[in-house]
This record gives sequence, structure tokens and C-alpha cells, in this order.
Amino acid sequence: MNNTQQNLPHRWNSRLWFLTALTMLAFAANSLLCREALASGSIDAASFTLVRMVSGAVVLAVLALMQVKGQALAGNWRSATALLGYAVAFSFAYHSLSTATGALVLFGAVQGSMIGFGFWSGERLGPLQMFGVVLAMVGLGWFLLPGVTSPDPFGAALMLLAGACWGAYSLLGRGVASPLAATAGNFVRTVPLALVLYGLFALTGLSDGAGQGINLSGMGVVYGLASGALASGLGYALWYSVLPQLEATTAATVQLSVPIIAAFGGWLLLGEAMSLRLIVSAFAVLGGIALVVRLRR
Repeated sequence: MNNTQQNLPHRWNSRLWFLTALTMLAFAANSLLCREALASGSIDAASFTLVRMVSGAVVLAVLALMQVKGQALAGNWRSATALLGYAVAFSFAYHSLSTATGALVLFGAVQGSMIGFGFWSGERLGPLQMFGVVLAMVGLGWFLLPGVTSPDPFGAALMLLAGACWGAYSLLGRGVASPLAATAGNFVRTVPLALVLYGLFALTGLSDGAGQGINLSGMGVVYGLASGALASGLGYALWYSVLPQLEATTAATVQLSVPIIAAFGGWLLLGEAMSLRLIVSAFAVLGGIALVVRLRR
């Protein structure tokens, strides 16, 4: 292998920049679409989850089968359960959280669970990394403390659960031969589980936490389809196409932009306010995680 080939994965070009930025926009769009769908009352959380997982499964399965013809979808039920846990908690949490708040809590929980697992597995952090962990924990803890501008505690707890589930899903998927095929297979496996959840709410008349039972309007379905097919399905496909060209630390660090994009989108598109408490906490959480990630081997 010559030097040009060796340096290719680490070289940034305009196409790689564009695709990476597009992927981060897709990930942030999940928060925007879910928040707007639920806040507008155009769909309930259980229905949104079902539409998102079904449409995501269809798009990912088609893309995975096109990538390697004749290859069966991969994945497993443990990963699928973790994936559905993330999706369900994510949807129900956004009834009471703003776009920016949900994205920050979710991202902090994902990274925190994965860093915590690494420490539990024997990975040790240097002084600056430990400072980063403490800074992120203090920032998130201060943001969640009761106060005038603190988020709804139940919604925040659900989003923390969503982040923990996504962290578990990421850890379960380490080292898979084909990430796209595994993600497609896991999405497909979530569909019957999401149908059970939907059936439970439909048959029992349970509320989704905002006093809303099963509610499927045309606009709500559009939001769910956009979240599943575009932001999730095509978003993950794009991510797996650029991931081999990124260093591990670059791939982890670039995801720090997702809560910021979501916060800006919530302010610009949904008219949401950004408090000083949220801004300071975001800098502490994302800055602390950046220290850990950038100094990691």
C-alpha cells in the first residue's frame, strides 16, 4: 500500500465534509421532527415510534440488500430491544422537552454510558480526561437540578433512558462485519415489538403521558416517515459510508455538533427559546466529552 492510500482515510475533502455535515443534520433532524410532531398534537408517541421504525426498516433493508446482493440482514434481538428502547423513550420524552434540551440530555447520556462502560471494563483515563468527565457530569447535573428553567424531570428521565439504550446498542454493535446490514436487521426486528406497543395503547386506551391516546393524522405520519426513512434510514446509511474515512476520534468528536444543530434548529424553525442555563450546560457537557474523546487512544 502506498503513502497516498495510507493517508486516504484521514484526508478531508469537500465531498467528505459535505456528506459528514449532511449526516449530522439528519441526526439532529430526528429531534426536530419528533418534537414538532408531538408538540403539535398531530401524532401520539406510540404511533410516531411505529411509523419511524417501519419506514426506517424498509429503507435500511433495501439499502443493505442493494449494497451486497444476496447477503442476509444481520443484527440480533438484544440489539433490536436496545434500539426500540431508545426509540420509545425518545418519543415519549419529547412531549415535555424542548428540542435543544432533549438533544443535550440524550447526547450526554449516550456518551456517559459508553465512557462509563469503558471505565468499568478496565480503561483508565488520564488527568485531563478525568477533568473532562467531571466537567460534563457537573454541567449535566446542574442543568437537571430543579429550578425555574430546569427541564421536566419525567421527560429528562425518559431521555436519559433513551441515551443509555442507545449507548448499549452502540456497545452491542462493536466489531460487526457489516454495520449497515446489522442496523437494517435490527430495525426490522423492532417492527413487531413496536406493533405490540402500538396495540397495547390502541386496545387499552392508555395515554402517552400528554393525555393523548392513539392519534394518527396525515401530517403526523409525514413527520414519522421523515424521521424514519430520511433522518434515520438514509442518515445511518450516509454515516456508514463516511465512517471508514474518519479517524475514531474525529468520528466521535464531529457528533458533538448534533445537539448544537438541534438547538439552533429548534430556535430557528420551532421558535423555541434558549436559556442561559442551557447554553452554559451545553458548553460544559460537550466540552468535557470533547476532552475525553480527543485524548482517547
